[in-house]
Amino acid sequence: MTYNFDEPVNRRNTASMKWNVEANELPMWVADMDFKTAPEVIAAIKSRVEHGVFGYSEVPDEWYDAYISWWQRRHGFTMEKEWLMFCTGVVPAISSCVRKLTTPNENVVIQTPVYNVFFNSILNNGCRALESPLIYDNGCYNMDYEDLENKLADPQTSLMILCNPQNPGGRIWTAEELSRVGDICAKYGVTVIADEIHCDLTAPGADYVPFASVSDTCKRISINCIAASKAFNLAGMQSAAISVADPFLRHKVFRAINTDEVAEPNALAVVSTIAAFNEGERWLDELNEYIESNKKLLEEYISNNIPAIKVMKSEATYLVWMDISGLEEAVKAKADYSADRKLSEYVATSIRNSTGLFITDGSYYGKAGEQFLRMNIACPKSTLEEGLKRLKSGIDNLL
Repeated sequence: MTYNFDEPVNRRNTASMKWNVEANELPMWVADMDFKTAPEVIAAIKSRVEHGVFGYSEVPDEWYDAYISWWQRRHGFTMEKEWLMFCTGVVPAISSCVRKLTTPNENVVIQTPVYNVFFNSILNNGCRALESPLIYDNGCYNMDYEDLENKLADPQTSLMILCNPQNPGGRIWTAEELSRVGDICAKYGVTVIADEIHCDLTAPGADYVPFASVSDTCKRISINCIAASKAFNLAGMQSAAISVADPFLRHKVFRAINTDEVAEPNALAVVSTIAAFNEGERWLDELNEYIESNKKLLEEYISNNIPAIKVMKSEATYLVWMDISGLEEAVKAKADYSADRKLSEYVATSIRNSTGLFITDGSYYGKAGEQFLRMNIACPKSTLEEGLKRLKSGIDNLL
């Protein structure tokens, strides 16, 4: 490999949200990598910093060109410049769109388990999160189209938030699956917000399908949220894009993000994104290979050492979704366990208390996640190996 992903980076005492933990704790929870971003991106940021003036910034043509070229080259989908709008993040984009495109007490459909902040974006804007649980079958998630249509057919439903690829399960939806979602949503006049922030973090040989690319219907009814932030570990730069093909819908989104004042870049937001998409491709390819090798290491370790846990096969993201239903009988026998406690919450808390390993309680992602844990493996192998040892120790304490 050209790039060294084995290099540990000490992130303590850097105001890192992820690493704001006790000295004995190992955080492997929030979707934030422990790798330095691509050297090419660092060089571009350094060059901009050396200029020394950090006044108000505009979005130049190079930013639009970088997005358009990347999606053509990597994903075979051609966006047009006028479709694209700058936003300070995918979450601000989703929240602004929910606020603009709904009225209080309307439904926003989400397929659970799913990224927990979707719930915040919905509930904080006075709407109801209407869960359509995915079907968990043989270690894989599939869509329940019958349930989904029932939820979308409700006259109070105005939006659907689609996670593509799926977080936390790492499922890449196929063109056929996405087309079917688009057709059902169009049938009932429901707009789709597609969160595609994890789209570039795919297993070697696996390709994500942009929702807007699969049909004219999907393109017409969708708001697509994309960014370099997850793939290149740039979340702190507060830079994302919203792509909306339909001019009427685009105007509503434009008004939403400008009313909420989340449509203006900071001095480094644009520079870092342009460098990532124009110069970071080789780094990203090697990153995805490294993450895939980490997944294989984890799968083999858990299979050999923690057979009570089943790992969901993941096609995308650097997050691992682990089925802990095999621990239920042992946990229910614990003296401090009560019927009102969720299995995932109990197990995650127990592991953290006994070993210092901080991984995510699956119940944060909806009721369908109550028998799962989520673990972030975007870290050097030495860190992952330590995390796996702690995971085994924590599970052994429960058995």
